[in-house]
Amino acid sequence: MSAETQLLEMIATKAAYPASMLMPLFDQLKPISAAEIIGMWRGGKFDGGKDPDPIKWYGKRFVSREHVDPLMCRAEDGSIYSYDKLGFAQLREVAHNGVVSASLIYDKQPIMDYFRKVTDNVIVGLGDIKGKPLDFFFHLTREG
Repeated sequence: MSAETQLLEMIATKAAYPASMLMPLFDQLKPISAAEIIGMWRGGKFDGGKDPDPIKWYGKRFVSREHVDPLMCRAEDGSIYSYDKLGFAQLREVAHNGVVSASLIYDKQPIMDYFRKVTDNVIVGLGDIKGKPLDFFFHLTREG
């Protein structure tokens, strides 16, 4: 079974999966260019819903290479807004484990997100947070 098929099945289950299972699959995925990511994406985590989400993260909005809203959230009334307390980000193509692919560089936080393509409308991200283990995986599904 391909890494893409396995990841799509994992996303569908909404179960928790450890980084030790996700990293080898992530490394098998094809890169995605910065241009392919432009748009609004709904997000999800591979934590099985166990981690509390005080900001009600919804996804990410890639406006251009120079402007990304990395934390789109859902308000109490159901509307979507940009959670800007952690700043914004820019989109670049960066090598991770020898593969050059789209990456998100936060403006005010020591965080980078590396992306790989599952399908044209589903990508997997790996959050690299300075000082923390490299084990935070999430997925994004293109909207519209």
